[in-house]
Amino acid sequence: MEVLEPSLQMWFTFAIIAVGIFFYILDKFPMEITSLGIISSLLVLFHAMPLTGADGELLLNTKMLLSGFADPALITILALLVVGHGMVETGALDSPVKVLVRLGNDYPITILVLSLITVMVISAFLNNTPVVVIFIPIMITLVENLGKSPSLYLMPLSFVAILGGMTTLIGSSTNLLVAGSYESIGGDALGFFDFAVPGLFLATIGFLYVLFIAPRILPSDRSSSNTEMQITGKQFIVQIDLTDGNSLIGKKAVAGMFPTLAGLTVQMINRGTECFLPPFDDITLEKGDQIVIATTRKSLTEKITKDPMLLADVKNQPLVDLDDDADQKTTLSRGQTLVEVIVAPKSRLDGRTLAQAGFVLQGGCKILGVQRRSRMNRTSLNDIRIEANDTLLVLGNQNQIQSLRLNNDVMLLEWSVKEIPIMADMWKALGIFLGVVVLASGGLMPIAIAATLGAFAMIITGCLNVRKAAHAIDRNIFMLIGAALAMGTSLQMTGGASYLAMAMLDLLDGASTMVVLSAFFLLIAFLTNILSNNATAVLFTPIAVNVAQELGVDPFIFITVVIFAANCSFATPMGYQTNLLVLAPGNYKFSDFLKVGVPLILLLWICYTFFAPWYFGI
Repeated sequence: MEVLEPSLQMWFTFAIIAVGIFFYILDKFPMEITSLGIISSLLVLFHAMPLTGADGELLLNTKMLLSGFADPALITILALLVVGHGMVETGALDSPVKVLVRLGNDYPITILVLSLITVMVISAFLNNTPVVVIFIPIMITLVENLGKSPSLYLMPLSFVAILGGMTTLIGSSTNLLVAGSYESIGGDALGFFDFAVPGLFLATIGFLYVLFIAPRILPSDRSSSNTEMQITGKQFIVQIDLTDGNSLIGKKAVAGMFPTLAGLTVQMINRGTECFLPPFDDITLEKGDQIVIATTRKSLTEKITKDPMLLADVKNQPLVDLDDDADQKTTLSRGQTLVEVIVAPKSRLDGRTLAQAGFVLQGGCKILGVQRRSRMNRTSLNDIRIEANDTLLVLGNQNQIQSLRLNNDVMLLEWSVKEIPIMADMWKALGIFLGVVVLASGGLMPIAIAATLGAFAMIITGCLNVRKAAHAIDRNIFMLIGAALAMGTSLQMTGGASYLAMAMLDLLDGASTMVVLSAFFLLIAFLTNILSNNATAVLFTPIAVNVAQELGVDPFIFITVVIFAANCSFATPMGYQTNLLVLAPGNYKFSDFLKVGVPLILLLWICYTFFAPWYFGI
């Protein structure tokens, strides 16, 4: 088979891609800097050395190299990140996750395995991108509540979705593209389950690897959610004053506890000069009572979200709006934020009681609770004297929180800033999310349009503000996918991918069908992690037919190789959309995908090399 004549531009393209991947792996520079360097190098290369066709027409220009930044795949990923962030911020998945967590406490491994199996099965029949979007927040919350790092399971989540997608005709857009391309050049139409048996074989092998081996390779102590785990683990002493409108007034203790405050530890109740300690038998809460509780931020936030009147009129700052003529509960004030601050050395608060401070910090933030490393006596919060290095739990709106950054008395812990979710926003976010999934998976809209519409709806309905939506967009993903598409376009237009294929086949001239099949699989699996998998599928389908005809075997055998190998996009984050979706939540590096993805590709390659000749009888 004749090898295509290489060009100088093609060799330079190879060099730029190789250097770029080297710097990605080296991880000495931020990923976005490396991506920008790749794009800049390709722009300079094809400006200084234009790539022209036989008729002198320019084949590759600046617009084509930068088109990745307007690619529907990129827009889809960024929009889905905004939608997913809206789900997390509003706590829309808290209820179903709690069910999983309760089961997970008793059967943690079983729940994780069932979740991954569910994703793999669904991905065989639906677009796997929205499936992964659904399960990312579920998996994050589940593994954190089980005391594990999300980085252990988010990459496996992406991988099982890809593995499930290679088992049926509609499991992946790659499969459909190969089938369409094969049919357009005279091949038979592929049926829904025509390659299901070898696909299930590879998916099973891959699933076992993802379940038992991948978690041993992945980092167990690196996650963008680790700070959240720190936030939720601290115990604060919080005092609730039962003033007018508080929902606790009239609640009666049952078996020595208050069901309304389940999950919070009630330490004491002050009523005038009386003090009640647990167990609280036959006590009904009254107006004017002071309840001292020990709680974490997570538990307190959940209670406030479900019952906005729990802290009503807290230190004369209601969390809800009340009707003029009735103490009726309406909605939680939007923008109320819980943060943690550390009392600075030589602070004016040092030595003062919380009552003397008026439970208010300079700027208007209200002090809800206090936490210190040394043990505190069981006492009213009014009498606790503030000490340097105490951590205060405070509440305020955005302007009040901003004032804390200029407050010399306290040091704001920036990672602790988190708004209290509003129940109405939970339902709106859930409705928007389900709408995106239905529109995309049902084929009613392209996923890019559905995702963009969902991101807009999240902002316009108040589930997210513009600042939070912008925060959800990861610049690493933006630059990485732009660089990946620029590399893929350059490799295609210069003939680099075809050159590698023809060179390999020329090298293997005279080899057995099994050897050619194996080498063909490995080459496509390598290129699909640099080119897009769809581009790889379209490029190699006609090559596969030609190779099969020269070897005198059924072209379907090599068509299935293209399908399976083009789906082996495990080695790079830009290899597939679901990899990009888990990149930021798992706080992965480029090298993490290589360490886990390359062994998986090699495993699938070896297994298929021995399975295909037996299955197809060649």
